[in-house]
Amino acid sequence: MTVPEPQATLMQLVNGYQVTQAIHVAAQLGLADRLAAGARSSADLAVEVDAHPDALYRLLRALAAVGVLHEEDGGNFSLTPVGERLRSDVPGSLHGWARFVGRPYYWQAWSALEHSVQTGENAFRHVHGEDVWSYRAQRPEESAAFDAAMRARTGATNRALLDSFDFGRFGTIVDIGGGNGTLLAAVLAAHPHVTGVLFDQPHVVAGAEAVLGETGVADRCRVVAGDFFESVPADGDAYVLKWIVHDWEDAEATALLHVVRAAMADAARLLVVERDLGAPNEAPAAKLSDLNMLVAPGGRERTREEYAALFAAAGLRLEGVTPAGPGLAVFEGAPV
Repeated sequence: MTVPEPQATLMQLVNGYQVTQAIHVAAQLGLADRLAAGARSSADLAVEVDAHPDALYRLLRALAAVGVLHEEDGGNFSLTPVGERLRSDVPGSLHGWARFVGRPYYWQAWSALEHSVQTGENAFRHVHGEDVWSYRAQRPEESAAFDAAMRARTGATNRALLDSFDFGRFGTIVDIGGGNGTLLAAVLAAHPHVTGVLFDQPHVVAGAEAVLGETGVADRCRVVAGDFFESVPADGDAYVLKWIVHDWEDAEATALLHVVRAAMADAARLLVVERDLGAPNEAPAAKLSDLNMLVAPGGRERTREEYAALFAAAGLRLEGVTPAGPGLAVFEGAPV
């Protein structure tokens, strides 16, 4: 019997968590890296990753059914173009993100989405008794997994961002909450005349030296540790906040922008890189990311009108919005 299309579509959406977890396990086991050289049998892989042979075969064939792998004759499996992005060593890799999203503590927070919807409260704090930042700060392995996920997402979006927005307009770029420097290193590599300042928490920027060194820009980038709710480095021509403002509700986001505004000269520019929430009935990735903000950090995605209001509350005006690849935009602000 043919399943009605709306029912089949809804069933696929309802069961989406199964695909997420299957990809997460594949990333945890490093299966894509082990298939980089070509097709291998499930039995061979099971020995290498210390997995149950039959259970691993069932995982692999499920991933082949959704297009991540390709099952060949004789029980061998190879990577598809989609699966290639699950490797840890390729440009645009999402390996780190796949390892992060399936971690138990993160799923547990999502299990309390109903609580957030009914109360407006942050699901993560409801489940774990503390905010996500405090939780990770006390668990280095979770903090490392999150940082790797952010590197993966940033690496996957860097090219589109650099192609869309002219960072070469500025002499010194300060990347606030810039992690280990993945974005700033790419910007500096693309614009040899630009210098940079990387600013984030001490345990986060600890890994920046390797990234900046590998990219060959360490001599043009100063690394500063601190708390962006207290102060940020002065003397920048542009201040970048990528995937930072959406982590916070309006009161905290305004406070953060006030701190950045205080460090900005009159000619400096603020560059907020976030999702544009978009119009009704479109941009599902942005709308679902907004739910993720409700569940995990306790923030929200915003429309350009909402960013304009947020900027105004911090003594800034929204000068323009530049689309920067799928789902991203640069919201450019200037001091009033």
